[in-house]
Amino acid sequence: MVSQSGEVRLDLQKNVAVVTLDAPARRNALTPAMAQDLIEVFDEVDARRDVGALVVQAVGKSFCAGGDIATLTAAGRDPAEESAYEGMSTIYDSFFRLGQVSVPTVAAVRGSAVGAGMNLLLAADLRVVARDARLLCGFLKRGMHPGGGHFVLLSRLIGREAAAAMALFGEEIDGTRAHELGLAWETVDEGAVEDRARELAERVAADPELARAAVQNFRREAETAVSWEIATQFERPAQMWSMRRSASR
Repeated sequence: MVSQSGEVRLDLQKNVAVVTLDAPARRNALTPAMAQDLIEVFDEVDARRDVGALVVQAVGKSFCAGGDIATLTAAGRDPAEESAYEGMSTIYDSFFRLGQVSVPTVAAVRGSAVGAGMNLLLAADLRVVARDARLLCGFLKRGMHPGGGHFVLLSRLIGREAAAAMALFGEEIDGTRAHELGLAWETVDEGAVEDRARELAERVAADPELARAAVQNFRREAETAVSWEIATQFERPAQMWSMRRSASR
């Protein structure tokens, strides 16, 4: 499947949905149209019960350079103007929607990721990053306050100190440092990023039904810091369901 704009592709491989950003001329910066295409692709993934994991990757030298400059400039003239407000909201919604996809998600990151591009990779459940990747929050450098829940997305992975260094003080990191900080599960050579991400995705996608059940409770427990007692209650019905399912096979 190719999106209406032609800038988002969806391919299905061994129960894995591979979503590719394909606007290399502008370094995959998100326009409202491209963001809307992403949302529609994620909706399609959710509708397919044979899909058990999703990989988001990109063509070209950048994973995602953030929000498209023209979009940001137009919004800056009058952020409350209806079309500008809706356009920015759609960009926000695209990475929020990735975080709500009903299967485990992996971001395969090569090149640079800036601003909204950081939000996009942070919205995934797991990240595989090239050693020479360039990761930069970049909002303040552009004279903008971070948006889209950036502080939450970043700090829940790397903690307050590192999040302050990146989001407030403009520190840029590479893939090796991202791995050290806990922002990425693994850092590999640039040419191996997509293959490693798909390898991980195929493992969990082998049982799509179980993958969908497990990731919902994983997010509830890992992202909201619930108590051990509440986590037990989250997990009990899902575990009993999986045991009954296994016994009936």
